[in-house]
Amino acid sequence: MGKTKVTAKATDEVVKPATGEGTVSATEASPAVKAEKKVKGIERGRVYINASYNNTTITVTDASGNVLAWASAGSLGFSGPKKATPFASSKVIAALGEKLKSAWPASLEIVVKGAGSGRDSAVRSLINHGCNITSIKDVTPVPHNGPRPPKVRRV
Repeated sequence: MGKTKVTAKATDEVVKPATGEGTVSATEASPAVKAEKKVKGIERGRVYINASYNNTTITVTDASGNVLAWASAGSLGFSGPKKATPFASSKVIAALGEKLKSAWPASLEIVVKGAGSGRDSAVRSLINHGCNITSIKDVTPVPHNGPRPPKVRRV
């Protein structure tokens, strides 16, 4: 009771004029042009760095929060404890540079979250990449009173 796979055959054929060598399918006549997503020059943007003990995730957005590109150490092929290293976070910045190429926002605000070891090297890699950084903000959640203590033991 499995599904049957149906493939459609191309019926469009283009005849070569005055050569008489036969027919050529429509896909061979005109090569398909891959449409690339063009990113316009953006003035201001934000870079969100989430550096946990297990992974480093970096997201580049414009000023209103629309995601331009993102990458993580796990998506680059790092596995296990290597995902949270400073080397992996610098490679994530390099991968984002390849994704955005010359379409980086002109000025960046950096928002860092987490206590992982990749947070400092990610900021340094952005500086070395030639980004104009306007502010660095740390939004790591900090417990301000801790959990409720256990009730007193009665013997």
